[in-house]
Amino acid sequence: MKKYSILLLLLLTNSVPANWQHKNISQAVFAKSVENRMPIEIITEADNSLDKIYFFTNIRNLAGDKITHRWIYQDKVKAEVSFAIQGNRWRVWSSKKLWHTWDGRWQVEVVNNLGDVLLNKEFTYKKQPKQKNE
Repeated sequence: MKKYSILLLLLLTNSVPANWQHKNISQAVFAKSVENRMPIEIITEADNSLDKIYFFTNIRNLAGDKITHRWIYQDKVKAEVSFAIQGNRWRVWSSKKLWHTWDGRWQVEVVNNLGDVLLNKEFTYKKQPKQKNE
């Protein structure tokens, strides 16, 4: 019964809980870079000395569809990057330059061409610890 209640809630609200995994997304991570189509240094939080972050998704069985990475900060969309999925296994990534004052919770929604949120992933951007004077 609990499983059906959660599914009904998702259908009614058309939203996905943070870090919910979708059957067509085998990997969705934040990383410090992407090399050879693979995420490098996967992270869930960063301090504000990092000025750019990547969001990497490994998409399965959605050939012919379009997905969008929607970057959200303080309930405002900061960027949307769309991708045409051209194969049954398709790896895509987007990046966001971060201003050092944009600390707090960030999220990326993976949205399909119908506007449905397939996945929602979060990371925390923290103020850099103050250096002690020696």
